[in-house]
Amino acid sequence: MTAAETTQPLVFPDGFRWGAATAAHQIEGNNINNDWWPREHAPGTSIAEPSGDACDSYHRYGEDITLLAELGLDTYRFSIEWSRIEPEEGFVSRAEIAHYRRMVEACQAAGLTPMVSLMHFTVPRWFADDGGWRSAKAVDRFRRFTELALPVVADGVPWVCTINEPNIAAMIAGGEDPANLVAYGLPAPDLAVADTLLACHRAAREVLAEHTSVASGWTVATQAFQPEPGCEDVAREYGHQRDDWYLEAVRGDDWVGVQAYTRTIIGPDGPRQVPDGVETTLTGWEYYPPALEIGVRSAWELTGGVPVFVTENGIATADDTRRIDYTAGALAGLHAAIADGVDVWGYLHWSALDNYEWASGFRPTFGLIGVDRQTFERTPKPSAAWLGEVARTNTLRIPHHLGIEMGENA
Repeated sequence: MTAAETTQPLVFPDGFRWGAATAAHQIEGNNINNDWWPREHAPGTSIAEPSGDACDSYHRYGEDITLLAELGLDTYRFSIEWSRIEPEEGFVSRAEIAHYRRMVEACQAAGLTPMVSLMHFTVPRWFADDGGWRSAKAVDRFRRFTELALPVVADGVPWVCTINEPNIAAMIAGGEDPANLVAYGLPAPDLAVADTLLACHRAAREVLAEHTSVASGWTVATQAFQPEPGCEDVAREYGHQRDDWYLEAVRGDDWVGVQAYTRTIIGPDGPRQVPDGVETTLTGWEYYPPALEIGVRSAWELTGGVPVFVTENGIATADDTRRIDYTAGALAGLHAAIADGVDVWGYLHWSALDNYEWASGFRPTFGLIGVDRQTFERTPKPSAAWLGEVARTNTLRIPHHLGIEMGENA
């Protein structure tokens, strides 16, 4: 990309973090002891295909970490799999704790700073079978799991995410069919489960604060609910239990994660479907880069000024040029929010790899790095090199054809 093709460069703050994110079940392979595995294999399941070997990252994490570092990124967010560490209640696998500790050390050796998520949707089968988040024991069990994870995160991990997307987790844990979890028409979460997830989050933060110096928070899937004229009250009511409550509830946390992909238009009867003729992604979501800026500004406001970390943002597409354009647009909006005083610590792209995308299987490709499903060969895409250059220079150069200016997407 030449200087003639770009507008004025946007420089990010000193110390801003650049990286990519993954989740254990989506990349490791063969997580047979968690609650998602039997869903994948149940007769008549709505899930497109099983995760199987996924990306075999359980064995190939070193290669993944090295690739991210060579691309120029400096941060890697990954999750640890509870069902590997505690496959049966009370049985603790020291070997698996050591495995995840080696991942932390591999990041450090490669020059990447690790962010660790304790729970990214999946839980052990024994936990799910005994009531899951509905059980009276749920908070104590999650507190104990956090204690088990201390050897992984106590040294060299500056940030820990306790629970990934509790708003979506409450929908799944409440019994919602995972195939229905789309941007349009999100089902209502189970509010009792939401309360339990918040109690678990707070319990985990207590453990981490007592035993480590990590900064902890949870991540929220912000939906950019936008009302049609006259539908502001409908949007406010619809969005509060699906989005806003989860931000308001963590005022005073060390940081909050924003995970933004698209928007939802709210009409008088609730969410509208994406109109015909609008560009959509492989997940059926509207192509809408401003969703990130909207989510970041909302998180900053609703938490009362808790620092924001963009822990996921990306696009499912087979056209990598659209990935670059989408990400450039999202980052321009993010820069505008920062320029207006929002304290943003970093940007982590979803996803590092073309991985398993839950009910949709492997078809939606979010990755900066392609993965051959047969050989597991990794192939960085042009978008990976592009984002790596942004990271190395801490500077975004916007292509003229995007027509983006600071503040335009606010």
